[in-house]
Amino acid sequence: TAQGFSNYQLDEEFRAFVEVHAGALQSSGIPQTYWRSLHHKITNEIYDAGEVFGIMHGENAEKKKDNPGGVISCKVVVTRESGLQASDPTSVFLVDHAWTYRVDHARQQLEEIPGLLPRMASLMGVDFHGEAPDPDTVELVMERMWKYNQTYHLSQGSAEEKVPVWYIMDEFGSQVQHSDQPSCSMAPFFYIQGQLPYTVLWPLQDLQEGDEVTRDYTYGETNPLVRQCRLLPWIPVDLEGVSSSTTEPPDSYYETIVRENKEQLPVEVQAFTVPNDKILKVYSEMSQVTNNLTHPRFQLTEEEEEADIIWGYNHIKDYTKLSEERPHVMLNQFPCESIVTVKDCLAAVARRVKGGPAPDWLPETFNLQTELPQFIRNYQLRQQRGEDNHWICKPWNLARSLDTHITNNLDYIIRQRESTPKVVCKYLEDPVLFNREEVGMVKFDIRYMLMLRSVQPLRLYAYNVFWLRFANRPFSLDHFDDYQKHFTVMNYAEGVELKQVHYDEFIPMFEKQYPQYPWKEVEADLFKAFKELFQAASSRPAPYGISSYPSSRAIYAVDLMLKWSERVMQPQILELNFSPDCARACLYHPSFYNHMFQTLFLDQPEDCPVTQIV
Repeated sequence: TAQGFSNYQLDEEFRAFVEVHAGALQSSGIPQTYWRSLHHKITNEIYDAGEVFGIMHGENAEKKKDNPGGVISCKVVVTRESGLQASDPTSVFLVDHAWTYRVDHARQQLEEIPGLLPRMASLMGVDFHGEAPDPDTVELVMERMWKYNQTYHLSQGSAEEKVPVWYIMDEFGSQVQHSDQPSCSMAPFFYIQGQLPYTVLWPLQDLQEGDEVTRDYTYGETNPLVRQCRLLPWIPVDLEGVSSSTTEPPDSYYETIVRENKEQLPVEVQAFTVPNDKILKVYSEMSQVTNNLTHPRFQLTEEEEEADIIWGYNHIKDYTKLSEERPHVMLNQFPCESIVTVKDCLAAVARRVKGGPAPDWLPETFNLQTELPQFIRNYQLRQQRGEDNHWICKPWNLARSLDTHITNNLDYIIRQRESTPKVVCKYLEDPVLFNREEVGMVKFDIRYMLMLRSVQPLRLYAYNVFWLRFANRPFSLDHFDDYQKHFTVMNYAEGVELKQVHYDEFIPMFEKQYPQYPWKEVEADLFKAFKELFQAASSRPAPYGISSYPSSRAIYAVDLMLKWSERVMQPQILELNFSPDCARACLYHPSFYNHMFQTLFLDQPEDCPVTQIV
């Protein structure tokens, strides 16, 4: 009975394990045959791979002659006499992780965690004899780790907690080599009860003693060219036949986006005019609006049903229902506006301006999911021409510089494709800098608020008050993981100074530093760029452009920098934000929302500090 009870208990534990982890086990492709044994090994911490496999060093033991990168020539083989049967339910093994980290902490951990740097150097074949962390060795490990890195990310939690985690498997796991016909499969697995990540290894076929254990580094990739590109960190490839130029993606690209966003487009409605004496009722859950909107023509209401204006924080999905049931309720967003507020779409739509190449006001941008071969070819051509090759990788839809990487390491960029969807943009190697007396020449960016009043006809306004953000350390093309040197978003980082300069103080300071560049001329170029972008984005009907829904209005924050282009200050649009955080705007300009609402909903922009761009 004791035996029966413990079996029952085990069954209950196993059932609970499957209930929690079935989705992850299936998406990792771990066959069900192995689940019970995997549960047993995890809960009892059984690492028995060493009884079945061994690492074999190549003849020229340390370094391959044809590989200047010095990657250790090792392979993993089956050492057990009886080999390994794929049908045996115990043929599943746990591989430990030697180092788990987020990229922005990597340097600090290599410098500070005892024993980590020597272990990583040894695992990656980097010569290192010493105890104290040596900066050159740290650099080499950080460069080479992209040949060994694996990744996963958590789907729950805050934006910060969702940033991808990278890890390097132990010495055994890290030496399993690539094969297009792999003998085994490996997948990361996060054990929720223990909050522990593992890698799981299992055979894809029966293996004899002496057979090599290999895995497919690009498992699941069916496109032969993309597969070659993704394998480039390990296997060189010649892309001479590939074009480096990009064109606007096909219509199906936008159709897929609207489908994935579950956005229902509005039916056609008649435009209408708001009577001059009407008080408009505003429903909003945004405290910045409810605390600051004081204009007498607007009245706040807590009843969404009676509102004339709904100013929402979340994306509206069902425009069909709204347009059929409440066609004259005005909204603070446009159907299909994601084609300017999501980074990959912004780059795609901007290509309409010149009918192919990116316009001058957008950094050269590639979508890592769909344009990896073109990006690599572009990178290789720049390398051959001796041009700067620093790039910045950004997630499509995370803000505040989260999970953003600056590097000239091609392996690093290619591997970013395995985490969250990203674009890669040319990093501005020659930005226009601002002299902060107490710091020196720093990067800065500018935020303008744009108000889109209608699409057909296009009516776009810019708020004349703009915001500035500054880096806290002098700019130079090095130490790209130094946040305060290369980034300007300081209002979310703890213990970091946020430098506040008002636009009207900034203009004379800027003109004093750059006397040949009057701000009015610089601003005219910015406004021209905004105009071209919105003309392109509204030149086609939804879902290929912003929908011309007459009841829609919107504000967008556009973030941009200036760069030098043959002694001309060239604006560079970095991104457009939907429903931006306007805390600073309300703090320093309490009339901010009054101005926004007057411009968007009343015909009174002349009372407001705005410029009509179109």
